Formats: sequence, structure tokens, C-alpha cells
Amino acid sequence: MNVKKVLIISGAALVVFFLVTQPVQSAALVTSILNTLKDAAEAVITFVRSVFQT
Repeated sequence: MNVKKVLIISGAALVVFFLVTQPVQSAALVTSILNTLKDAAEAVITFVRSVFQT
């Protein structure tokens, strides 16, 4: 079996286990990740606007 395939299946199993056993913490983690991505996108937008502002 391919090592990459084993790692993907193991990772997916771990995520499912975490979701089933700790749903509240999983939701908090997803919220945190999405907020971080939102903040990063806003920072990039602010940078690009400041570069092209006259």
C-alpha cells in the first residue's frame, strides 16, 4: 500500500475520531481556523489597497 494513501486514511480517521469524541472542541477549532483565515485575507486586502492607492 502506498505510504501517501496510508497517511491520508490515518489522518481522516483521526479527524473523524476527534469530531465524534469531542464535537464542541472540534467546532471551536474550526471557528478559530476560519477566523485566522479571515484575518489573513483582510490583511492581504488592506496591503493591496494601500499599494494601489494614490
